[in-house]
Amino acid sequence: MFTLSRLPSPLGDLLAITAPEGTLHALDFADYAERLRRLFARHHPGAAVVEGPAPSALTAALAAYFAGDVTALDALPVARIGSDFQRRVWAALRAIPAGETRSYGQLAAAIGQPTASRAIGLANGANPIGIVVPCHRVIGSGGALTGYAGGVERKAWLLRHEGALAPMLA
Repeated sequence: MFTLSRLPSPLGDLLAITAPEGTLHALDFADYAERLRRLFARHHPGAAVVEGPAPSALTAALAAYFAGDVTALDALPVARIGSDFQRRVWAALRAIPAGETRSYGQLAAAIGQPTASRAIGLANGANPIGIVVPCHRVIGSGGALTGYAGGVERKAWLLRHEGALAPMLA
């Protein structure tokens, strides 16, 4: 039985789905609840999900991350789901340090498939564990903030929060 929890963030509430032992299986913004459910169901068809509190380790890590400790999410346990290729891409995402970005081409090269930029983009878009598996750290080759499931504004906020983008001038 999995647990669905609602957690606050400066960007709007987050929804998390965790396993009984605390492993994170899905994380997305509450206004993208349907996407969260769809991506979760893709890896756990027919799984029972009940509402309940998030594991304290997840709550504490997210609070610390949003309070400025941008490495607080690095040790959170995440589910080993997805295809072999997706797992390699998602592991490479977690290897991008906070405060840095990579292009799709750089990520493709990092997993040993330099011509797989398009497939990297598809795997990025299928990532069910946003923020913790930091797909927001992938940008276009020219530095453009390409699409992000939570919205480009949130992507820019996350990158500024982590120090990868200069703060916008008011």
